[in-house]
Amino acid sequence: MRIATWNVNSLRSRIDRVEAFLDRHEVDVLALQETKAREDQLPLMGIEARGYEIAVAGVNQWNGVAIISRVGLSDVEVGFPGQPGWGEGVETESRAIGATCGGVRIWSLYVPNGRKVDDPHYVYKLDWLARLREAAQAWRDHDVALVGDWNIAPTDEDVFDMAQFARSTHVTPPERAAFQAFLDDGYVDVVRPHAPGPEVYTYWDYYRQRYERNRGMRIDFVLGSAPLAARVTGAFIDREERAGTGASDHAPVIVDLS
Repeated sequence: MRIATWNVNSLRSRIDRVEAFLDRHEVDVLALQETKAREDQLPLMGIEARGYEIAVAGVNQWNGVAIISRVGLSDVEVGFPGQPGWGEGVETESRAIGATCGGVRIWSLYVPNGRKVDDPHYVYKLDWLARLREAAQAWRDHDVALVGDWNIAPTDEDVFDMAQFARSTHVTPPERAAFQAFLDDGYVDVVRPHAPGPEVYTYWDYYRQRYERNRGMRIDFVLGSAPLAARVTGAFIDREERAGTGASDHAPVIVDLS
């Protein structure tokens, strides 16, 4: 089975790219982030015509997650247990959706950005990760994949220039510790063994030709439970999907399972 994750940065704007991506890589399950729309606003007929089922969580032009599967899609869960909310009324944002696909529990996750270290959104981000960790501890003995845009670069080699991020989110010790906590609990970064070394990025800002200069970050991950990690036969980042007019600022991450 082939699974993939991709922060698509507006599914409506990039539906043609998503359809082409599914065809090109013969993906069985695709987790999406930043779909930026309600389900009734999404042009999904082409995906459905290809034999995929779709589960969507989205309420407006912000956030939004989805799972697309051609190997079954059941037990859909919008939001994980204990997921914190944000903003007026402390509403739960569309940042997490889970479904069982081909016997694997897939969670499509769009971790809060954090904005600035002194911003309340940064506190929200750390709380969100802590609550996710608490929920994920109960899933470790099953085939589970926590996939998506984590908005964390866990090591220095996951950033093109640490000096430029010295006072920024994504690389602070509390964020990195929150990411490491999942690894300490037994989850595995299943992509890194197949994409070793520096400059293996998944995100390049549109600013100042960051992609063309390969000044990126690695912030999109597939963390697998131990049983799932044992099934991984390969993984790669489709860097070329970031190229060209109309591309998302993230590249898809693809993992093959036995």
